[in-house]
Amino acid sequence: QVQLVESGGGLVQAGDSLRLSCAASGRTFSDYTMAWFRQAPGKEREFVAAITRTGGTTRYADSVKGRFTISRDNAEKTVNLQMNSLKPEDTAVYYCAASNVYLAYVARNFGSWGQGTQVTVSS
Repeated sequence: QVQLVESGGGLVQAGDSLRLSCAASGRTFSDYTMAWFRQAPGKEREFVAAITRTGGTTRYADSVKGRFTISRDNAEKTVNLQMNSLKPEDTAVYYCAASNVYLAYVARNFGSWGQGTQVTVSS
């Protein structure tokens, strides 16, 4: 498995931008589809974005499409989530995750998870 550590969360205002990063260690980073999930208080964890091993293909939840961008750097073993035009409903703990499944987006397909980073968007 791969070990994941997220960073970059914080408190911002609606309309602001924030960039999350996830640093990986352990097994070969480029073997994995990488994704971001989020979980708001009282809600189930939900898929946000995913990127394939080479970074050539991405997938987004409809709620973030056009506002969020996922990217990865296999040399640096990092995956990032650029979040623009943030809304209060984006408030959640954001998790980085790794999967052996091509462009996976279902949580049960991810075997490695980070500890999460809090993003709070005020109105």
